[in-house]
Amino acid sequence: MTLIIGLLIPLLGTMLGSAFVFFMKDEMSVRLQKTLLGFASGVMVAASVWSLLIPSMEMVEDSGRWSVLPAAVGFLLGMGFLLMIDELTPHLHIGTDKPEGMQSHLSKTAMLALAVTIHNLPEGMAVGVVFAGAESSVSNISLASAVAVALGIAIQNVPEGAIISMPMRAAGNSKWKSFVIGSLSGAVEPVGAVAVLLLASMLMPVLPYMLAFAAGAMFYVVVEELIPEASNGQHSNLSTIGFAVGFVLMMVLDVVMG
Repeated sequence: MTLIIGLLIPLLGTMLGSAFVFFMKDEMSVRLQKTLLGFASGVMVAASVWSLLIPSMEMVEDSGRWSVLPAAVGFLLGMGFLLMIDELTPHLHIGTDKPEGMQSHLSKTAMLALAVTIHNLPEGMAVGVVFAGAESSVSNISLASAVAVALGIAIQNVPEGAIISMPMRAAGNSKWKSFVIGSLSGAVEPVGAVAVLLLASMLMPVLPYMLAFAAGAMFYVVVEELIPEASNGQHSNLSTIGFAVGFVLMMVLDVVMG
């Protein structure tokens, strides 16, 4: 039951954020969007460091100074994997009309959906790998720490859901359609988590690498997408403040619950 709840919590966060479309009449303000993007970045960076990279090194601490090797290799592989997916997959970011990735004849809606999938897949993998670590006997990851990761990602999914559904509404879609599209953007997370869990028995020997792999993938999303979007347009310190709040909140959640 705890596992099921842990897998569904991030999706519920996305749905909650998407529901903002029913309560906000106008398009989301740029100031609020920058703050929420910064907050989401802070949560993802803290989760990557405290819940993924540090446990990765702790699992092989008997290796001495070489305990950093799985974390370093896994991190770079995660960054490289997302870079490859980003280059090969045709997708379109919200607020832009220039597609990225390989040329295709996909519709604008399909490319927007693919962009969201690229964004959310690493978060689902992170949830899956920490729960796999919590269920194994070879890691120091507790079940409470795994739930903390799921809760932290759910918290940062709230602003993400709003950031997706609100522009959909501003583009002329109905509130319900905007809510559904925003909610479905988080559906890939439990799918990614379940896929990792199904392969858990095979992944145990390389779990330190997988933890760092998920961290690298999440860092890629932060550096390549969230921070540039938060810094776009007129300069503001709101995204920096949001980042600080998100980072500290996730750090506290991980330490207190872990």
